[in-house]
Amino acid sequence: MNELIQSTERLAHALRDLKFSAPVARVYHTLDYTWEVHCRYLQRFGRGRKAVLFLGMNPGPFGMAQTGVPFGEVAAVRDWMGIQGQVGKPVDEHPKRLIEGFDCKRSEVSGRRLWGFFAERYPNPDDFFKDHFVSNYCPLIWMSESGANLTPEQLPSAEMAPVEAACAEYLQAVIRLMKPAWLIGVGAFAEERLRRAAEACGGSAKVGRILHPSPASPAANRGWAEAAGKQLVALGAW
Repeated sequence: MNELIQSTERLAHALRDLKFSAPVARVYHTLDYTWEVHCRYLQRFGRGRKAVLFLGMNPGPFGMAQTGVPFGEVAAVRDWMGIQGQVGKPVDEHPKRLIEGFDCKRSEVSGRRLWGFFAERYPNPDDFFKDHFVSNYCPLIWMSESGANLTPEQLPSAEMAPVEAACAEYLQAVIRLMKPAWLIGVGAFAEERLRRAAEACGGSAKVGRILHPSPASPAANRGWAEAAGKQLVALGAW
């Protein structure tokens, strides 16, 4: 466990002083201001080997941005996982992207769908996390001057290079520690990063993906949980 937290600390340190040019106006380093809660998530649920590692891309504004937990919709983290804690403020907080921690009243749709899906199958979170873990590839949130979200693909490749290097190193560390049999990307971006990490790590882990639960996806809005369940069964991960 200390090794996982130490690896996470190294990731936070590697990303902390990076600079980004326009269209990026502000960057939220979620590991810094949610560190207390994120560590609780790692300490409680990140122990031991896992059969399946799920990976997301980067934090959503009402999920990990607020709670420090990947896809961390407040109700799921507080009521199902039983995790709470003090959440601070990002440096240079945007007035349209306020961080309210567990007082946030907005719900992260992607997180509500993902964690709700797992909670329905595993009412006790310890039963889920015994064999599964959920991580994010990158803990940073980029936004424009208006507060609009910017995805990694929208940023200059030269500026993303050190981000990719640090995040890839961290993902490989998580894989080596948890030794999962399955690496499941939540969406195509995460699947691609898992394939790269699996190749770098060697081993026999199988790589696949499930549909991303974002409400921006028409397919996800037509019964995401059923689709994701069928994909996991078809892959052989469930």
